[in-house]
Amino acid sequence: MPRVVITGRGIIAPNGNSVTDYLDGLRNNVSGIGRISWPGETDTFWFAPVRDFEATDWMDAKVADGTDLFAQWALAATEQARIDAGLDDFDSERTGVVHGTSMGGTRSLSEAQRAYERDGAAGVDRKTMIRILPNMAGSQLCMRYGLHGPLLTLTTACASSNDAIGNAARLIRSGEADVALTGGTEAVTLGDGDFAPAWYFAQAQYGMITNSTDERRTLTPFDQSRTGIVIGDGSAMFVIESEEHALARGATILAEIAGYASLADGPHPSAPDPNGTWEALVMRKALANADIEPEQVDALYAHATGTAKGDTAEIRAINTVHGGRDLAVTGIKGHTGHTGAASGAMSAVAALETFASGMFPNAFGTDVVDPDADFQVITQKPAHVDADVIQINSFGFGGQNASLVLRRYS
Repeated sequence: MPRVVITGRGIIAPNGNSVTDYLDGLRNNVSGIGRISWPGETDTFWFAPVRDFEATDWMDAKVADGTDLFAQWALAATEQARIDAGLDDFDSERTGVVHGTSMGGTRSLSEAQRAYERDGAAGVDRKTMIRILPNMAGSQLCMRYGLHGPLLTLTTACASSNDAIGNAARLIRSGEADVALTGGTEAVTLGDGDFAPAWYFAQAQYGMITNSTDERRTLTPFDQSRTGIVIGDGSAMFVIESEEHALARGATILAEIAGYASLADGPHPSAPDPNGTWEALVMRKALANADIEPEQVDALYAHATGTAKGDTAEIRAINTVHGGRDLAVTGIKGHTGHTGAASGAMSAVAALETFASGMFPNAFGTDVVDPDADFQVITQKPAHVDADVIQINSFGFGGQNASLVLRRYS
């Protein structure tokens, strides 16, 4: 079975619109979370939007006009990844696209609703339909690069990008493609510091949003006093290839996608099994898929949303699979906010840097680690970790459990 490798990566994130800026943010403890006021509706709250993004830096004005932010970010992150991979062109029938997003064109739908309320049906832009569809990011990638290979859009909530990467690797292993563009994107910002109010207030009413008033301690992964999430958005995308294809063109290989698994958790639409039973199982299955034993894992990027129930379940799952040893664990959402469908892919960008330089980011904002954690959560500042194997967890509403295993390439 062909080995599948990563040769390029790109990112648009709340703490940086390039791989360099994003990694500098992680390295220097720069968080993309900031304060936003929404007059008349709620007190000041926290949000982690993409900032200073200019679509026409990455695409022509016509494409920008016909796309929502989520597709624009995916196009930009993928172009970064293509350049990073050193790919000047693609074999159109042997290149696939597998993209993950949970909501699609949030800005365009919100703008259309406001236009309708203000001006009636005539006020709704005719391009709204093609902007809002979740598959349009992947479709735009195929249009941009002239691709006619497999095209899939996965919507598995916050597990979407892990599932996208894992399924893209399966396409290559099965022989259906030699190359794939894959990752995930989420957009809840409307631009100019605004956001999609229905999405925010739905989560607030559900009791998920942090009530922290401390700017340094908003979303605190695995902290004993964690209070909830901060919504974020962005995109992280990769070029992945069969090892044979990458070597034949002299590509620089960043890591191998060694294993992947996905399964249903199931007990509740928004809460995992409290003992982490099924999260532990998906981690074990991903390791088995990679033919790797738990003790071979050197570092773990946890889902770690900073919620009471979610973190408790994941702590128990990690304890089950990896507990009782000095495993380095982190969660990046204190830096980025919870970027939904993009979150697993953003962790993967960071994991590639861990392989390259040893930089392993700390869980920003976390001070006192939950005493139930039987592993080492990195806090306060990044650690140096010499890693050969890294596991990445993503867990989503609806019982969407996905885990990736990356291996240093040799």
